[in-house]
Amino acid sequence: MKNNRRDFLKLSSLAGLGIAGGGVLQGFAAGPQKGPYINKSGIQTFNMSGYAAPKLETVRVGFIGLGQRGPSHLNAVAKIEGTEIKALCDLREASVNKAKKVIDGTSHKPAIYTGGPDEWKKLCDRKDIDLVYIASPWDLHVPMAVYAMNQGKHVAIEVPAAVSMEECWQLVETSERTRKHCMMLENCCYDFFELLTLNMSRQGYFGELLHTEGAYIHNLIDLNFSDKGYQDMWRLRENATRKGSLYPTHGLGPVCQALNINRGDKMDYLVSVSTNDFQMGARAKELAAGNSLYKEFANADFNGNMNTTTIRTSLGKTIMIQHDVTSPRPYSRIHLLSGTKGTALKYPSPKISNSHEGWVSDEEFKALEAKYTPNIVRKVGEMAKKVGGHGGMDFLMNWRLIDCLRNGLPLDQDVYDAASWSAVWPLSEWSVNNRSNSVDVPDFTRGAWKKNEPHDIDLKQGGTTKVKV
Repeated sequence: MKNNRRDFLKLSSLAGLGIAGGGVLQGFAAGPQKGPYINKSGIQTFNMSGYAAPKLETVRVGFIGLGQRGPSHLNAVAKIEGTEIKALCDLREASVNKAKKVIDGTSHKPAIYTGGPDEWKKLCDRKDIDLVYIASPWDLHVPMAVYAMNQGKHVAIEVPAAVSMEECWQLVETSERTRKHCMMLENCCYDFFELLTLNMSRQGYFGELLHTEGAYIHNLIDLNFSDKGYQDMWRLRENATRKGSLYPTHGLGPVCQALNINRGDKMDYLVSVSTNDFQMGARAKELAAGNSLYKEFANADFNGNMNTTTIRTSLGKTIMIQHDVTSPRPYSRIHLLSGTKGTALKYPSPKISNSHEGWVSDEEFKALEAKYTPNIVRKVGEMAKKVGGHGGMDFLMNWRLIDCLRNGLPLDQDVYDAASWSAVWPLSEWSVNNRSNSVDVPDFTRGAWKKNEPHDIDLKQGGTTKVKV
């Protein structure tokens, strides 16, 4: 912590914070955070940013978790050249059988693991798997990923990658020690406007970026309270026991890439504020009155409707991230890039500006698209739209991951991105529970951000993998 701007350190004895050895500050002050704040000093053991693992001519893949997100990844990977789907795993047999139908009639003949809580370990223990997809409930992401990396597998984890600061560090240290990739599957980094504006930013169209905004504004209240949605309503349980920006990475990931976070800049500290809960508690009480299934939620202290988290970077730039999964608002991830020469804004409709006089015309916008669309979209974009998955961004992400592994290239999203983007949740929770005091964002690269190079978004290398449709 930086004493010159962290007044809460002076109150640490009152707030329940404790200083431990080895450069580690532990103990969030209040609330049910899962684990302590950990900011580790020391020297990076191995830099996974820019790391190119040995080429895999054929990427042999296993999938853990086939409920909400796993089947989309399965469908995409099955259509990508140079892949073999070796195993499928889910606690529920019906989910595995349903997902398997996605690849019936193809050359893929996966083994099935189901019925027990540790079946996923059998999948990870296999010697004929190179890459494990993990799309399980959030609190299982890190235990599964760490185990898989220790068994010599690359891992691709659904968002958020981790739910605590301790888990973020576990991912980083395991990836560095095993030299296995750990990618968070942040698909919004591969949406078409985000890729367009990232390329425009890289080429200087917006000048020097100074402020960005992202969000996850998505009314999920009906799905979260449905007993037919998430298994055992696990996502409702997270909202009933945790605070802050529970799901920051859809809005955060794309703007962090535009700002070159972990590759020339880093998140320095954040402050976070939430409204009260004005909906979820009332819904829980209403449902509990007629259904015993919801009684455990009747008196829960739910997360507030709207959380707003502001982050300052080491180079003095700012990021605003919002989270609201209950209000009756139109879906939005905002995606605002504001620079010294121009601005981009995605919602409610994609717009570009290069002056204070307003947005460019439709014709000018099309001309900008023609000039700045990156090669990944030119090569795979139309095919991605046909395959689908959130309009094609799921397929673009999966194709890019497989292509990088097959060509021995660094990944667009590395373990430091997975850790730092996910860490915004527990850090925002600390801030919310402590009257919106600021809290430092750990440097998971341990100083390597100063020399790490931005990832390649224009297919200067790779791009050789074909699509089978």
